[in-house]
Amino acid sequence: MQRLLYIFYVLFLFNTYNLHAQNLTVGARIDSTVIVIGGQTALTFEINQKQGKKVIAPLFSDTIIGGIEIVEPLKADTTKADNGNILIKHRYVVTSFEDSLLYIPPYPFVMDGDTVWSKSLSLKVVQPFQIDTASNQIADIKPVMDPHFNWKAFWRIAAIVLLILIIGVLMYILIRKLIQKKPIFENATPEPVLPPYVVALAELDRIRNEKAWQQNRTKQFHTDITDVLRVYIEKVYDVPCMEMTSEEIISNLNHLKFENKTVYSALQQILKLADLVKFAKWDATPDEHEMSLANAYLFLNETNINEEPIVVETERAPSK
Repeated sequence: MQRLLYIFYVLFLFNTYNLHAQNLTVGARIDSTVIVIGGQTALTFEINQKQGKKVIAPLFSDTIIGGIEIVEPLKADTTKADNGNILIKHRYVVTSFEDSLLYIPPYPFVMDGDTVWSKSLSLKVVQPFQIDTASNQIADIKPVMDPHFNWKAFWRIAAIVLLILIIGVLMYILIRKLIQKKPIFENATPEPVLPPYVVALAELDRIRNEKAWQQNRTKQFHTDITDVLRVYIEKVYDVPCMEMTSEEIISNLNHLKFENKTVYSALQQILKLADLVKFAKWDATPDEHEMSLANAYLFLNETNINEEPIVVETERAPSK
């Protein structure tokens, strides 16, 4: 009786093992069992398992075993098997640089606490040629290779640049003609340079029309007159008046004393009165203001050679 119970127990365990084995099977294969040094082949593990189950499989990073290196990492592919299970393929591309026979041992695959081992494999790595180390000689270093100029790439880049320039020109023409309604090219005519006499005369007209001294801005009035004359003298006589004192200006134009004493006296009156008003706070009379403006016109008309002099009528302000 006990012997029958023992046989029944063994059969039960055997059936249970077959049941688990049917739920998980593992196959291992290698595409080529012989490669040359540095050659490549594929190592594949095929896992046949029930759907919804989790199988713990070995994972490799850089090497399978010592001597077999991984060239391409794991690629997993899942398909349906004929028996209703799913078939998962773990594929590695491997290589080796050792001239030897390499052994790939079985690896465990675990599902629900049960372990199934893959079969063992072998890989033969051969050296395709013989190296005669005795005949090797030291050779000179080869010179740096001068690569040929790539005309095809050059003309390709040149064509792209030319195309971009053409598109830019067309866009400019369209914007100028259609949007801005302007001619494509504008003939820039330089502005005429006015003679110093004309410029100074226009400034004196502005000062006369502003009548700053009648608005209690006598200092500004005389400063404007002297600035106009300084710029005019600098351009006509080439004297750096803007950097000189009034005495230095009069000294540099001392020749006017002999050429036109009236002009020389008029300039003296303008500069001396302006210094008194600006620095000594001199309270000039309306007649003195009018005289400075009239003498400024006189100086321009008498020293101008190319233009016709004009007659200026000054407006007398009421006396204080």
